[in-house]
Amino acid sequence: MKIYISLYFVFFVSWLSAQDMTSALIPMPNQVNMLQGKPFCLVDGKTMIYINRPELEFAAHSLQSVIQERMQITLSSTESIRADIRLLIDPSIKGNEHYLIHVDSRGMTISGATVAAVYYGVKTVDQLLLGDVCTTMQKKISPVLIDDAPRFSYRALMLDPARHFLSVDDIKFYIDQMVCYKFNVLQLHLTDDQGWRIEIKKYPQLTNKDYYTQEQLADLIRYAALRNVEIIPELDIPGHTTEILAVYPELGCDICVDTIPKVGKQYDNMLCASVEKVYTVYQDIINEVSKLFPSHYIHLGGDEALVDKNWAVCSRCRALMVKLGYEKASQLMIPFFNRMLSFVRENKKTPILWCELDNIYPPAKDYLFPYPKDVTLVSWRGGLTPTCLELTCKYGNPVIMAPGEYAYLDYPQLKGDFPEFNNWGMPVTTLQKCYLFDPGYGVSAKEQEHIQGVMGTLWAEAIQDINRVTYMTYPRGMALAEVGWTQMEYRNWDSFKHRLYPNLMNLMKKGVSVRVPFEIVERRLGNQ
Repeated sequence: MKIYISLYFVFFVSWLSAQDMTSALIPMPNQVNMLQGKPFCLVDGKTMIYINRPELEFAAHSLQSVIQERMQITLSSTESIRADIRLLIDPSIKGNEHYLIHVDSRGMTISGATVAAVYYGVKTVDQLLLGDVCTTMQKKISPVLIDDAPRFSYRALMLDPARHFLSVDDIKFYIDQMVCYKFNVLQLHLTDDQGWRIEIKKYPQLTNKDYYTQEQLADLIRYAALRNVEIIPELDIPGHTTEILAVYPELGCDICVDTIPKVGKQYDNMLCASVEKVYTVYQDIINEVSKLFPSHYIHLGGDEALVDKNWAVCSRCRALMVKLGYEKASQLMIPFFNRMLSFVRENKKTPILWCELDNIYPPAKDYLFPYPKDVTLVSWRGGLTPTCLELTCKYGNPVIMAPGEYAYLDYPQLKGDFPEFNNWGMPVTTLQKCYLFDPGYGVSAKEQEHIQGVMGTLWAEAIQDINRVTYMTYPRGMALAEVGWTQMEYRNWDSFKHRLYPNLMNLMKKGVSVRVPFEIVERRLGNQ
């Protein structure tokens, strides 16, 4: 305990010694100009806030909460544009998430072309106040001009309640933290060998305990949308399907027809590519999921399918291969996903798949099977992302960057890190390595145009509850937030380390379990 208290003290002293308006900004804005002049002085009960559109009410409420927490000042609302604080929708500003903050002695204006942009401006103001402690304590805001927009439009985190269930309140708590760092996508891995977590009204047998009703998910989606977070559902196929095969064993290959999988245990079984009922059931499922989730994406997995143990030895699948003139069982992915993707398109959604190549280790030369151009791929296998980036550029597939060696937040943060549970020998992803990730891998701007953004994943084999989830997310999630938002020329590891301190303390004050990154502090011995 004494060690931890000492580390917190080191963080606190280091933070105060370097404290200014930028000392808590994560992700670092792409343009910050500290202005000359007197600060903006706020007065309890007299400082007014104005919004020019009713849809900005949530952003205004968020700012009122920020000012109350940081300064103990209550902002009053007004319909006068001459108010001290103004939140403005300004269509002339280019970019959906591009925001401007201008503070001088007369007041503060936060503007953007969209509600999301203004909301992000509010989040940046919160960090300005968090970092500029002395000025904030005087109920003042130093003059500043911030002109900021993200490098990538897609900045995601992924939770895996299929392996270890998380309550709706747990996920809301997680959303509350991720929006502080301008993440705008939450992917929910809802089905796997260990659980089917989404209610499907046409197939109620799929869920027994620990699942989300459609009403609960609708509430969660509304909660996230207010905070500019798009929730994307993932239904993993054709592998990772023990749960559905336990309920409907007839959907599997004929090699496992006499073996009914046990729910919660991982098997190598897959959906059968040649069984017509597979497509009927999943068309119904995709229809229901599409109606529930307003996201324009649906993720259908497509990873780690053990084709050689299933389709290659299934008599029905082998017959289908002969009929279609295929030489390799992996080619059955073509008709399988052609049909599954058609169900997604019928619902006017965009499909996402994990990118699989013709080898699971470097070197690889091509896709596992030809992905249609409208499929967004996620690069994830360690070491293969440069090849995946090259292939997606060549074939015209949009790509999301989630390489295991940089963005798998379920990996240990240091060798022997704790708490430890069910570690299958995962490699280590340090905070510094996560921060040094360049999603563009140094290729030309033209070759990066198809990169949609980044995603940090938290596969839950070794993550049992929300406290472990946040412990594994932070502070590496802050690093990944800056990776996705800030241009490379404005990123700096030494600067980031200093900006961590107030943010870590702020999370702890909110009851968020975080890992103290003691390794970033240079240890010094006392005098002999």
